[in-house]
Amino acid sequence: MDYKSSGVDIEAGYKSVELMKASVKETMREEVLGGLGGFSGAFSLAKIKEMEEPVLLSGTDGCGTKVKLAFIMDKHDTIGIDAVAMCVNDVACAGGEPLFFLDYIACGKNYPEKIATIVAGVAEGCKQSECALIGGETAEHPGLMPEDEYDLAGFAVGVVDKKDIITGEHLKAGDVLIGMASSGVHSNGFSLVRKIFRMNKETLDTYFDELGTTLGEALLAPTRIYVKALKSIKKAGVTVKACSHITGGGFYENIPRMLCDGKRAVIEKNSYPIPPIFTMMAREGQVEEQMMYNTYNMGLGMVLAVDPSDVDKTMEAIKAAGDTPYVVGKIIDGEKGVDLV
Repeated sequence: MDYKSSGVDIEAGYKSVELMKASVKETMREEVLGGLGGFSGAFSLAKIKEMEEPVLLSGTDGCGTKVKLAFIMDKHDTIGIDAVAMCVNDVACAGGEPLFFLDYIACGKNYPEKIATIVAGVAEGCKQSECALIGGETAEHPGLMPEDEYDLAGFAVGVVDKKDIITGEHLKAGDVLIGMASSGVHSNGFSLVRKIFRMNKETLDTYFDELGTTLGEALLAPTRIYVKALKSIKKAGVTVKACSHITGGGFYENIPRMLCDGKRAVIEKNSYPIPPIFTMMAREGQVEEQMMYNTYNMGLGMVLAVDPSDVDKTMEAIKAAGDTPYVVGKIIDGEKGVDLV
């Protein structure tokens, strides 16, 4: 008897690493020391010493049950972008620059080509966020997971000068809320998605005119990464007073997290276009509007607050980074929370 007969193929693990090396190499930053294959990833902090008071930021997350769609569609090249996005967007909305990322893949059986495809997506997410993929782990769990399934999670580390941390403490009534368009459902609420639609290949491969694509393609669209947009805003000289990554819990849970006591956000629902996938989900699942806004991003993946005098500069900086901004509301005095009007 050997390890392979128990369900763990060490040779497949070696092959996975070899297949993913080219993708990982494309994410390297000059601060990365050594290469892929060590027991830990090494990252030089020499540049951080230039900051007055550097603060490390971290974020960890996964893709939730969105991976189930990847299984059904046998499409694994974008789910890695989701894993990176969920982590680096959290770092970025605190004002930080993501530095490096590590991924963790648990699978029932290691199919090297599939694992390499997943990691290529992770590498693409790292490139989009300008952070390095400096390590990871692929673990075979025979008997614990079905052979054709996997779970994917990640961990990002970033840095910010303490004086530049976005805290919301300086918010005032009249500050303007700007939202950045999402790419769709992103990576939250897929347990409800899977209740709304039949989760089979025929349904997911069905083309819908209102979506302009198949249902599966619309749902599997990777989470938008906003790192470059927030860097562009900072480079334009704009101080972001508060920022919220709209993830699980939608507007009602995430918007209040960016506010200080005594300040309330007012968001105008008709101030931006709601992507058709959300309209379809609400209709087909008979999901009430309040629940939609309490579960999904509804077309806005990131919401930030700026001084009224900085609105034009902020909008231009976001557009220059390739994202689409909308003025969606304002800050008022009141109990901490959010009103959707």
